[in-house]
Amino acid sequence: MTTVLAPVTGVALGLRAVPDPVFAEGMVGPGMAIEPDRAPGEAVSPIAGTIVKLHPHAFVVVGDEGRGVLVHLGIDTVQLKGAGFELLASEGDRVSAGQPVVAWDPSEIEAGGRSPVCPVVALDAAEGSVAALVDGKVRAGSELFRWT
Repeated sequence: MTTVLAPVTGVALGLRAVPDPVFAEGMVGPGMAIEPDRAPGEAVSPIAGTIVKLHPHAFVVVGDEGRGVLVHLGIDTVQLKGAGFELLASEGDRVSAGQPVVAWDPSEIEAGGRSPVCPVVALDAAEGSVAALVDGKVRAGSELFRWT
């Protein structure tokens, strides 16, 4: 079992609430989403492992057991080409769960007309293998869901 931490502070939501069908319909995988607080902050690693993919708006961390977790900071934020994000780690870095990876400001994302909601997805996970641990308010670095 893998315990996945919340990468940002906000309100935990089901993936169906994400305004993007790829995430909402679980095409990327099961998981949860977070409606982030509208304040500058840091997105932290949801698990201990290695950053295998790192973009300013999204990153994937793979744990020692081979399980990967995707954190996507906002919807359609790839279009920003990195503006409004600051990388605090590098691809290939080994990170601990809760370690800061990207600094960002969700209110800036929203001001630009995009949703700052953050999908947190268990990549290549079987349907039904993710169980929510929280409903409502969540802090960055606290438990979000379990992946069995």
